[in-house]
Amino acid sequence: ILHHLGIRVVLVHGGGPQLDEIAARLGHETRMVQGRRVTDASAIDATSMVLNGLVNTQLLALCRSFGIAAMGLCGVDGGLVQAHRRAPVTLATGEVVDYGMVGDIDAVDASVITRLLDAGFMPVVSPLSCDSTGQLLNINADTVAAAIGGALVAEKLILCTGAPGILERLSDPQSLISFTDVAGLRRLREEGAISDGMLPKSSAIEAAIRGGVRRVHVISY
Repeated sequence: ILHHLGIRVVLVHGGGPQLDEIAARLGHETRMVQGRRVTDASAIDATSMVLNGLVNTQLLALCRSFGIAAMGLCGVDGGLVQAHRRAPVTLATGEVVDYGMVGDIDAVDASVITRLLDAGFMPVVSPLSCDSTGQLLNINADTVAAAIGGALVAEKLILCTGAPGILERLSDPQSLISFTDVAGLRRLREEGAISDGMLPKSSAIEAAIRGGVRRVHVISY
């Protein structure tokens, strides 16, 4: 609807459930740490196939069924997302976690997106990217969406999630928060109201706001 109204939309997708399914078929164990996927050398090929080959193409096919002129790409294309491999992280428990072939973003070339938007296409972006040596890297989709939103100085970033939104109390679906700011988001994180898969989203929200996005909406898909 937004696209057909003339609003310039960029769709950034992940592929967690599909990756879990393919990993199980291949006999790979899936490990999540603080809501982020550990991607070792044996899993990066499967990650590329699922995100770029399966999910991205399925979304493009759906776009065609809705009469949307969409163009699929990932962070590698045109140097859209420049990244480096994440260094091992020490958790509060003292455990050192090596996320493997997981990337942290250095820069986003917004012109790759704006040229497609100017031509009337809706970009559909897979979060996979690579480092300066060409090593493929898996990056959290919310993180990529926030970085692209900031680079475009987007009016809105809309995060679609399986949760109803951000809750004041995890056990109470009725405690949905209608509005908060960066300080409020940090308070919720410190109080433990934000955990697991919502942790990367809260980081993405803060990064987007600080990057120039005016508003962020978290909605249930």
